[in-house]
Amino acid sequence: MSRRTKIIATMGPASESEAVLKDMVEAGVDVVRINLSHGSLDEAIDRYRRLRRVEASVGRPLGILADLPGPKVRAGTFPDGGVHLATESLVVMAPGDEPSTAERVHVDYAGLLQDMHGGDRMVFGDGGVVVEVVDAMADSLRVRVLHGGRLQGRPGVHIPSERLRVPTPTPHDLHLLDAFVTEGVDMVAVSFVRSAHDIRRVGTEPYPAGPLVIAKVETRAAVENLDGIIEAAGAVMVARGDLGAEMPMEELPHLQKRIIHQCIAVGKPAITATQMLESMVSAPTPTRAETSDIANAVFDGSSAVMLSGETAIGHDPILAVATMARIAERADEEFDYDLWAAKVSRLNAAQRVSPDDVVTNSMTNAAWRAASESGATSIICITRTGFTVRSIARYRPRSPILGFSTDPRTLRQLTLSWGATPVALPGPFDINHQVSQAIEIARTEGHVRTGDLVAVLSGSPDYKGVATDSLRLVQI
Repeated sequence: MSRRTKIIATMGPASESEAVLKDMVEAGVDVVRINLSHGSLDEAIDRYRRLRRVEASVGRPLGILADLPGPKVRAGTFPDGGVHLATESLVVMAPGDEPSTAERVHVDYAGLLQDMHGGDRMVFGDGGVVVEVVDAMADSLRVRVLHGGRLQGRPGVHIPSERLRVPTPTPHDLHLLDAFVTEGVDMVAVSFVRSAHDIRRVGTEPYPAGPLVIAKVETRAAVENLDGIIEAAGAVMVARGDLGAEMPMEELPHLQKRIIHQCIAVGKPAITATQMLESMVSAPTPTRAETSDIANAVFDGSSAVMLSGETAIGHDPILAVATMARIAERADEEFDYDLWAAKVSRLNAAQRVSPDDVVTNSMTNAAWRAASESGATSIICITRTGFTVRSIARYRPRSPILGFSTDPRTLRQLTLSWGATPVALPGPFDINHQVSQAIEIARTEGHVRTGDLVAVLSGSPDYKGVATDSLRLVQI
């Protein structure tokens, strides 16, 4: 069985060259993330265009995800080599973006003195250093280091989301978004989402005309408003770094499962992110715990797993991708497909859906059963928006999913969908002719062979709504 769980890799200083990016894609990357928290807009646009050249060179759709910084609070730059904050030491924290030292840390949040009070905790990076406010002075805070460690560069400073008085997305986010929408970006991630309103404020056209909007669940408020956020977003990311700082650590594995299950039940891709192969930033092999973490994310039902620093600043981005691909592929082999499909069917029964969704839910459920019982070698989906593919993918069929579309952005957005291989259909969308055309392309490109039995999912011209209402079993 080939790998079904998709891989997102972050582009950075270690992976900026077209040669390295191409090797990463060949090693297993499906989507490349551009982290807009670092560098200028011009640099980010240049990276985007470089990725489009890589896509053309590999000859298959490559998804590009622009990750908006959101109200990200960062420390002022630490000296080269970083500094060590010792446990139980006292440090001064002040608002501003001046350079930081071991004795005085600057934080680029103007409301620091007003919003943080005695006893409040702040976390640096992904939890390596934790400090607690002791008292406030006229122009700064005195904090005690509860958990020490080394800080370098401009690490993020996690301030509890209920304290932050900054909108999501921020005006800067919207400026970045406008530029990337003009470029034609496939997906955009919104940071520090607290409610469905934050997603609606993005204001782009619905996908695929606009980018697929991904809500990053990393705040306590997002967990409390999860249903509305999933409904408003096109996909969800379980951003475990800041989420682990907001919620009790022992709750994190259970939240991960809950978020993923709720997303997949309604056909929304779910991404598991943060520290998946953190040790491979510097080491040639992952820890045993990291290997299990990736496998368990697959077993939880993740549509995609994500690499951050491992490919952005790691010593061997290609090796990190190849390692994740190997672990995910092996986990895909052990996934409990039958139990998962039964679970999704039960969850669907409890959902409130539109008449169009009822039709699509019923037909994709039937396609899963038909493909399973008939031993179909593939499920061919013909789709304008990708909705048909995402609907069948939530059942996790054993048969490979071939997502055919005439829309290039739909194909790129399908790179995020579990188990889906995007395949281009030529010409304008015409369902009357494209079923036979899709079957012929699948055969010509080697996805299916003469004699195979395939399931074909599509809409029909007779249906008045927008839904997948046609299922056939076809002998090639």
